[in-house]
Amino acid sequence: MTWSKEQMADKVISLFDKDTSVNLGIGLPTLIAERIPQESRVMIHSENGVLGVEGRPDEKNVSPTLINAGKETIAVGKGASYFDSALSFGMIRGGHLDYCVLGGMEVDVEGNLANWMIPGKKVTGMGGAMDLVHGAKTIIVMMTHFNKNGSPKMLKRCGLPLTGLNVVDLVVTDRGLFSIKENRFKVMELAPDVSKESLGISGELLS
Repeated sequence: MTWSKEQMADKVISLFDKDTSVNLGIGLPTLIAERIPQESRVMIHSENGVLGVEGRPDEKNVSPTLINAGKETIAVGKGASYFDSALSFGMIRGGHLDYCVLGGMEVDVEGNLANWMIPGKKVTGMGGAMDLVHGAKTIIVMMTHFNKNGSPKMLKRCGLPLTGLNVVDLVVTDRGLFSIKENRFKVMELAPDVSKESLGISGELLS
């Protein structure tokens, strides 16, 4: 049995320390904002200029002008603040974010991440990903374990254009939780009934 998207989000949340800041990429990571408990006291940052994101708004409070970097409407908590992109990226580049959770197309054993384009397909831009992978203290990739063709996204070497070199600390997929050390994916936890053999990753790349 693999983890659901919600279980993946909860697994990522369990990795956060209290009283920290986190930036969430578009796609799967946005689920985290909806599920993170208030007692964790984690401040969610969105690079378009919001600090204090708290999940989705209800119908009475939804505003088309209050959005995250993925252009999704958001809710904010008490004490939230708003600022321009220059200040937002000053926070990122200045090392003021504790965590960044990004989606991924490929991650390899050197901690390289490819998550912004597939050659030959329409590209809307990298956004803030390149800054985030170098600015945040801990980079967590949250993604499905296999791509649409059934191939694993955790590889010996990324084949797609890279977002960052040697930047990934932890990977959470629907199959398990992994760290990257000494050019190997270290299995920290597997989903129920998932075996190492079912991961589709060569044995010499696992520990």
